[in-house]
Amino acid sequence: MTGCDLRPESRLAFIGLGALGLPMAVNLRAAGYRLRVHTRSRAAESDPSLEGSSPADSPAAAVRGCAALLLCVSDDAAVESVLWGEQGAGPALEEGSLVIDCSTISPSTARTMAERLAQRGIAYVDAPVTGGTEGAKAGTLTVLCGGEAAAVETARPVLEVIGGSIHHFGDVGSGQQVKAVNQVLVAGSYAAVAEAIALGQHLQLPMEQVVDALRQGAAGSWALEHRSQAMLNDAYPLGFKLALHHKDLGIALDAALQTGLKLPITEAVHAQEQSLMDAGLGNADVSALRRSLAANPHQPQPLRE
Repeated sequence: MTGCDLRPESRLAFIGLGALGLPMAVNLRAAGYRLRVHTRSRAAESDPSLEGSSPADSPAAAVRGCAALLLCVSDDAAVESVLWGEQGAGPALEEGSLVIDCSTISPSTARTMAERLAQRGIAYVDAPVTGGTEGAKAGTLTVLCGGEAAAVETARPVLEVIGGSIHHFGDVGSGQQVKAVNQVLVAGSYAAVAEAIALGQHLQLPMEQVVDALRQGAAGSWALEHRSQAMLNDAYPLGFKLALHHKDLGIALDAALQTGLKLPITEAVHAQEQSLMDAGLGNADVSALRRSLAANPHQPQPLRE
């Protein structure tokens, strides 16, 4: 369906300049792509790191004359709005162009978007990413793709700029299914690191030394490597919003429900995240799961926001 050429110097639209989207767009600009950018808040469109990109005042304006649209927005409703809402990109995209959706949404929404776009001769690849803000900045994200093989191959030059590894799992929606599996793993690993940190602190262990020792053994994980320090400091600079991970776990739990499967650990973390969101921590990093456990009793505690 797609006949577009996405080598560097192609004109691309990029919509969604959040914690992941902005560094992804920066890397595409650095690789030579001519970007037209749009984001809901509009502020990030003028970020100095995007020098040379063109801001657009709507999704429709962003995609005009572009070979492809990359999306990296927060949820299903945002994808629907960008593509089919007021001044949406869907009707403005040219026949033969491609939508690469790096958002994390439900597989059913991905399939619906693909079907609607196909009616206009536009291909769609669901390509959610994992690797955190670190991976987005370094261009080493893992990209989980669903879609027609030809569409994924067309998207590959772009995906190789934002990602260190690109994986194609099958039809549209399969990338989102794999992302749901990923988020289940993230839930368990972050919750386990939080509990391990809490236990070590309550035992008055030298936790910096403990983490350094354990990261080299069977307990080593991305969460331990990249988020243990935040938990030790009880400070949670944004890598990935807890509220968005909570949304993603909802997608995973819905998928499990459809198969008759119970996921007790995921359900427990989902509930912990809801409590933290109720306490005003929805915009903190997922590592704020440490706050669901008793604070370190052996050091003075700063006021918790």
